[in-house]
Amino acid sequence: MLTPSIERLVTELARLPGIGPRSAQRLAFHLMRDAERAPALAAALAAVSERVSLCPECFAFAEDGRCPICSDPRRDATLLCAVEEPSAILPIEATNEFRGRYHVLGGALSPIDGIDPEDLRIAELLGRVEGDGVAELVIATNPTMSGEATALYLADLVRGRVRVTRLASGLPVGADVEHADELTLARALLGRREL
Repeated sequence: MLTPSIERLVTELARLPGIGPRSAQRLAFHLMRDAERAPALAAALAAVSERVSLCPECFAFAEDGRCPICSDPRRDATLLCAVEEPSAILPIEATNEFRGRYHVLGGALSPIDGIDPEDLRIAELLGRVEGDGVAELVIATNPTMSGEATALYLADLVRGRVRVTRLASGLPVGADVEHADELTLARALLGRREL
């Protein structure tokens, strides 16, 4: 019942993460109702496609060379935080607690999915650790099987050269203990600290 152009738009929108066919249809119809929104969205997408690339230093998103964090001389160059994807930087930055720099690995180790160490930016990370005066590597991979495997692999590679730390994990603020799974409770117990 949809025109070919609308069908194509719905198909492309449905390819976005978290957007199913119905949500894609609603978005498409919303864009068609507002005559100015569709061209503005298309222009924003085109600008991102043309201007945004990966930072040559940390592999986060950048415009005009290095990213804003790598370009900021106030950031602590001795403190490096390894994350899986550029999107992981935003929530860490939102805390206003981390003043170091980042390194985006480009994923996590997953031999079952064919993702081995050479598929990630581990060699580049080692180069930064060895050549940039890094004193501490904070490993902020996701608390998944592949994220944990990546964290252990990285820690083994750099242990003895720099201090290696891992983000704490456990119970989220506002959670009830009785609703937590065993793994989360175990990590919360292992990571407990004195008050």
